Amino acid sequence: MNIQRTIDTGSGPATAAGKPVSSPIADDKEMLRAARDLTKDISEARAGIYWTDMLGSAVVGYGSLAAAILLENTALAVFMGIVAALSLYRALLFIHEISHLHKNALPGFRTTWNVLVGMVMLTPSYMYEGVHTLHHARTRYGTAEDPEYLPLALMKPWSLPAFVLIALLAPPALLIRFGILVPLGAIFPPIRKLVWERASALAINPDFRRRPPEGDLKRRVFWQEALGMVWSWALIGSIFVLGWKPLLVALAVFSLTAVLNQLRTLVAHLWENEGEPMTVTAQYLDSVNVPPPGFLAEVWAPVGLRYHALHHLLPSMPYHSLPEAHRRLAKHLGTGSTFDGANHGGMMALVWRIARSTMRVR
Repeated sequence: MNIQRTIDTGSGPATAAGKPVSSPIADDKEMLRAARDLTKDISEARAGIYWTDMLGSAVVGYGSLAAAILLENTALAVFMGIVAALSLYRALLFIHEISHLHKNALPGFRTTWNVLVGMVMLTPSYMYEGVHTLHHARTRYGTAEDPEYLPLALMKPWSLPAFVLIALLAPPALLIRFGILVPLGAIFPPIRKLVWERASALAINPDFRRRPPEGDLKRRVFWQEALGMVWSWALIGSIFVLGWKPLLVALAVFSLTAVLNQLRTLVAHLWENEGEPMTVTAQYLDSVNVPPPGFLAEVWAPVGLRYHALHHLLPSMPYHSLPEAHRRLAKHLGTGSTFDGANHGGMMALVWRIARSTMRVR
């Protein structure tokens, strides 16, 4: 089932709340023009914001993680673990920005992020680079070739909790991947091929198979996998020096981070497409904005991801410019427009919408 709503592409404002009709959504050209024309002056990534935000999040995250490991008071340790998970979650989500940044936009940012965040959390940037951009391809979004799409709203009710809870296993799975499967793959090419195709991308589509890396990415993959292997061995070896507690606390914090990201992913789209190509406007309306005044969205969808639908209109827009871009477009296009149709109230309302959809008889 492709998303279908009544949209007027003429001179008047389009309506995004109509009942399903028999034809797919056409592109709202007024909205697309406005998105392009009203945001040209805020499209440059500001180094001061990126560096300060990323480094600050990492420092707070690792400091809180150390406190969670060292504190004897259980309540305080749990509190610091939550702070660590939220801070490292924010730091980790800069991988999304890295996948969109022009290679010359922020010199040294990708390398520094990989050293301080990506490698430490066993999620180096190559796991998103060259993958996430497929999700934004006009002819791939929502199809079987989209690594980041599943028609969750059309699946069985049990699929939603399973989708979220499987993220708890991500940290130990990454430890096994880098510490065991990478060295085995260096010896046995079939293992290397399988691991690359099935376990080298941050994807949710089980049918996605990653193609071999090319160009500069091939070199980065080699070094990032080698460093990931060494770091995994160091983490495993740490139990013989420091005992089990540091590693187990770190894995628990990283598991919480993974679950937060999976919850965010669950409500990043409406997941109502059944594999057919979609127009840009249909992709926008299948995606989600959770704009202010609510504050919680900035916690569970940081680094601009509370404006995920807008990001699909302006994929190269730096995250710090998305709030201003949203304000300009909302003011220009008005309430009841197609643009307004992707704005939602919060996570719980979105989860309930998707859950209710899975309960329908089909």
